[in-house]
Amino acid sequence: MICSLCPRKCGVLRDAAHTGFCGVGDAPVVARAAPHYWEEPCISGQRGSGAVFFSGCTLRCLFCQNRAISAGGQGKAVTVDRLRQIFRELEGQGVHNLNLVTASHFLPAVLRALDPQPSIPVVWNSGGYESLPALRALEGKVQVYLPDMKYMDGALAAALSGAADYPAVARAAILEMFRQTGPYRLDGDGMLVRGVMIRHLVLPGQLDNTFSVLDWIGETFRPGDVLVSLMGQYTPNGAGGPDRRLTAEEYQRACDYMAALGLLEGYTQELSSAESEYTPPFDGTGV
Repeated sequence: MICSLCPRKCGVLRDAAHTGFCGVGDAPVVARAAPHYWEEPCISGQRGSGAVFFSGCTLRCLFCQNRAISAGGQGKAVTVDRLRQIFRELEGQGVHNLNLVTASHFLPAVLRALDPQPSIPVVWNSGGYESLPALRALEGKVQVYLPDMKYMDGALAAALSGAADYPAVARAAILEMFRQTGPYRLDGDGMLVRGVMIRHLVLPGQLDNTFSVLDWIGETFRPGDVLVSLMGQYTPNGAGGPDRRLTAEEYQRACDYMAALGLLEGYTQELSSAESEYTPPFDGTGV
């Protein structure tokens, strides 16, 4: 497959011997598949989210908490049949949803594995750096989109994630996600069963970027359209990016700005979330 799945369109003939910019071939590589309890309450609920963590990534975020799988090559290659079985096993464990984490570069295999369609919502959990053709192929297969909106500053996106075009690409991607799902919908238990929740990680020393992201959300969507998750869990990893944690004052300013814009539907965090134990072990569980 000459790959053009992500916005980079690297054109590599990905197979068992050749990898694309994402660092992986065409066979899905999975590092963990298990109930996950550390997403937002409307995703994890009481029974957990059925998170399938895929290896490889189309971004190069210097501060990635999942670096062992996004860039470290950790994980196990599986067949489409096995991936479909993994989905069914998670469903059988009673999880609230099937949470596909960073799966864009395995889109053809994932689409096949989602046939037949699971009986629980499918969550597309991504960095927001998505191509429109790939997203359109997911229409009807995905009920909940969980994208990041990391940057509105292209220079910052280039420096920290290797993608100067990130702001324009992510804006277009999120609009396409919303077109597919419409306004968010919660069930009687408060679980998100359809819609878009936009995540933004506040970076130390980069409040202007955060304010610009929140401005765009407030200008683009009406109350009741999307949920917003403002995250303060930035954790230095020694690989680059800001070398300190977010201060309580910085995060409070971000929260205050979000509230002043009327973005009241969503989540903020306790800064205690910025701990390594909230990153699951990528030890092949469930694979």
